[in-house]
Amino acid sequence: MEKKELQDSIRRLVKEKNAVLLAHNYQRAEIQEIADLTGDSYELSVKASKTNADIIVFCGVRFMAESAKILSPGKKVLLPNANAGCPMADMISAEELERLKSLYPDAFVVGYVNTNADVKALTDVCCTSSNAVNIVKAAPSDKIIFIPDKNLGSYVKKFVDKEMIIWNGYCPTHHHIYPEEINILKHENPDAIFVCHPECRPEVVDLADKVTSTSGIIRFTKEDPHKKFIIGTEEGIMYQLRKNSPEKEFILASNGFICPNMKRTMLEDVLLALEKNRYEINLSPAIIEKARLPLERMIQMSTAVVQK
Repeated sequence: MEKKELQDSIRRLVKEKNAVLLAHNYQRAEIQEIADLTGDSYELSVKASKTNADIIVFCGVRFMAESAKILSPGKKVLLPNANAGCPMADMISAEELERLKSLYPDAFVVGYVNTNADVKALTDVCCTSSNAVNIVKAAPSDKIIFIPDKNLGSYVKKFVDKEMIIWNGYCPTHHHIYPEEINILKHENPDAIFVCHPECRPEVVDLADKVTSTSGIIRFTKEDPHKKFIIGTEEGIMYQLRKNSPEKEFILASNGFICPNMKRTMLEDVLLALEKNRYEINLSPAIIEKARLPLERMIQMSTAVVQK
């Protein structure tokens, strides 16, 4: 089947089955083109929970589809490719977090949403890359366990006066970009603004003119008057950047900025997921209940910080 035929078949089934098709900003362009909603992982789960869809098809990685199930337990959630996992989420297990909590019983656990459901269930509050600083500031303790991303944790630590026990996890795609590459690009493009994701190495983040989430990068580059940007995050974001700001130039910070897990999902996978209800996410009611609490607490704490 050709691309257009696949896309048309998917859209027909989405309508027939009362489904909503979600695509993370790092997904292949041909999937983003036909998605009902595109964006960051958590915002997609929130938006999907507010629809009247019976089925959520989440084109992303497993922890994202799990978050969608946690927020929409009554909906069927499908992950089109069963092998689309997240190496960073897999860098900490529930057992490892339990042991860490026993070492620091008075610490408040802040878990990045990029964690598996059973790990979320053991955290006190979740955070996203865009609200992590505010969540840690608002945490009712001066001792924080931050999991699993050491790079996001290091970024947060610059803005808070708290003891932080940071887990040694990282995103392989963001972590393997080095300042030497950025300095070369900045030298070659002196009129460009460097925008990067806080999952990058601290020494790369220090070179950035703007540090923000994927949706934040899209929003910032659209609103900022500059015409050229060096983009420090996964290559899939280039589709949305060029779609939203076709008059601007975007330079990917590295040819290595490709997440193999995000690229596993193909149009054929999405079609089969819809045809066969393939790769449904199933979580126990206990995990859903426990993992939902830190997500809800994140919203409450974020709201409290804004009101202050």
